[in-house]
Amino acid sequence: MEVKFQGNKVTLVGKQLKVGDQFPEFTVTNNSMEQVTLGDTKGVRIFLTVPSVDTPVCDLEVKTFNKKASEISGVTVYTISMDLPFAQSRWCGSEGIKNVVTLSDYKDREFGNATGTYVKELGLLARTAFVVGSDNKIVYANYLTEITDYPNYEEVLEAAKLAQ
Repeated sequence: MEVKFQGNKVTLVGKQLKVGDQFPEFTVTNNSMEQVTLGDTKGVRIFLTVPSVDTPVCDLEVKTFNKKASEISGVTVYTISMDLPFAQSRWCGSEGIKNVVTLSDYKDREFGNATGTYVKELGLLARTAFVVGSDNKIVYANYLTEITDYPNYEEVLEAAKLAQ
């Protein structure tokens, strides 16, 4: 799959995932500087990767999922970026984000490498959306071909509803 950032081709590190795959193990850091693994997450989950919550496209994406996530009970939305946990916490507080859990892959790039979302040239994560069922199987996977584009919100949310 060819992925671009502002029209320029970039290299994704790691194996790209597809529907039916088992979601890989990972370790990331939450806003309290605690480690979070796949085993710490339960139920139907939406995992979003974004370059940085402090950019306009990512900002709107997370705010949109924050609003729409409150409309679906039993689904947890996680947004993973390379932003430091302190920056994520500050941003969430200033933007009133309460229905999306932000996690950071800054330390070991483990999430990015495990999901094929780490962008070699940028040191950031590509824009992707995964919906994972309670059995840890992927029911929806989308690597956006242009990192600066928005995901299809309704498609992601519909996949999450169907996974319940």
